[in-house]
Amino acid sequence: MKDFTKEYFTMTEEDAIDYAKAHLDLFDKDANLQCKEIGDGNLNYVFKVVDSKTNQSVIIKQAGPVARISDEFKLSPDRNRIESEILQLQYKLAPGFVPEIYKYDPIMNCCAMEDLSDHEMMRAALIAHKKFPLFAEHISTFLVNTLLLTSDVVLEHKEKKALVKSFINPELCEISEDLVYSEPFYDCPRNDVFPGTREFVQNTIWNDDALLLETAKLKFEFMTNAQSLVHGDLHTGSIFIKEDSTKVFDPEFAFYGPAGYDIGNVIANLIFAYANANFTIEDELKRKDYLDYLGNTIKDVIDLFNEKFIRTWDKHVTESVAKYAGFKEYYLGNVIRDTAAVAGHELIRRIVGLAHVKDITSISNAEARVRAEKICLTIGKTFILSRENMKTGADFIDVIQSAEEQLLKEAE
Repeated sequence: MKDFTKEYFTMTEEDAIDYAKAHLDLFDKDANLQCKEIGDGNLNYVFKVVDSKTNQSVIIKQAGPVARISDEFKLSPDRNRIESEILQLQYKLAPGFVPEIYKYDPIMNCCAMEDLSDHEMMRAALIAHKKFPLFAEHISTFLVNTLLLTSDVVLEHKEKKALVKSFINPELCEISEDLVYSEPFYDCPRNDVFPGTREFVQNTIWNDDALLLETAKLKFEFMTNAQSLVHGDLHTGSIFIKEDSTKVFDPEFAFYGPAGYDIGNVIANLIFAYANANFTIEDELKRKDYLDYLGNTIKDVIDLFNEKFIRTWDKHVTESVAKYAGFKEYYLGNVIRDTAAVAGHELIRRIVGLAHVKDITSISNAEARVRAEKICLTIGKTFILSRENMKTGADFIDVIQSAEEQLLKEAE
């Protein structure tokens, strides 16, 4: 057995079994442990360790010094500490909506957490056109509790500034600054544009000076607005789900930033699912039914967030000037404005940039994929340019439907 107490090394499946036996007080002494590395993300190694006698299991997640997606990305393993600490905090703020953390190990740069194998990855479930009627209710509660309750509106200011310091995350923030806010908006060598979409991107994204100016403004807001403790990468690949349960995980990009960053990522990835359904469900009635479900979910996420935000503000606000008449509405309006802007960036960068989403890449018909990508890009651009007008769930749905109608007319 290797020594896990002296210095970091990248674990194998056998190492993870030994680690679970030696350092996790979770299994019986006579447990028959088996392990499989199940990580399919861009950054980390994820080991599932199971006792074949009892089916008791645990997830061990290890952060290496470089990203799995590319050695270009040199990363601080401190992201594992950040992930462990934010999950523990979110477990208190939004109980039931994140996995439980059992242990964080600063030497091996790993954490042990609750296994959610009885759930499924939300992105895969939506691509399979499954419905989750409670999702909007669950995610809106999670978002309000984790974003508002970590802000200056509620926290004593020195306590909040201490959290800002603890969750400074420069390497992961740099990835977002590059891949979300910079590279998708010019012909960057790292971009990966589907051939049929490239001319559209060139004409409507890269050559639009008005759009580029707004993305510059938004990049600096992302870098300087330490508003709330955000997850930082809250897409449908960072959510485990089943009919009666929603679990948010993988917050290693967490930092203090604009509250709308998390909400916008959720909205954009629901729109990717919408685009997928629109171009992969052949039966017209089934397609309309599923699009109605996703449209209502998008609308409900925004509207339920607005409603719960107001109630939670009234119950928990501590900052005296935040109680002035009209400030609550002003603050919430800015959050929804930022939500639209972030959703726009996510929609564009997942089409143009380095990291795509399976919702779009799994559309096998090339012509259909191009149409789906053009719709997503058009929605994203509108969200950014018209973000000041976005206030309710209906406003978001109007943009989606207008983009569909616009591209349909152009195709005729």
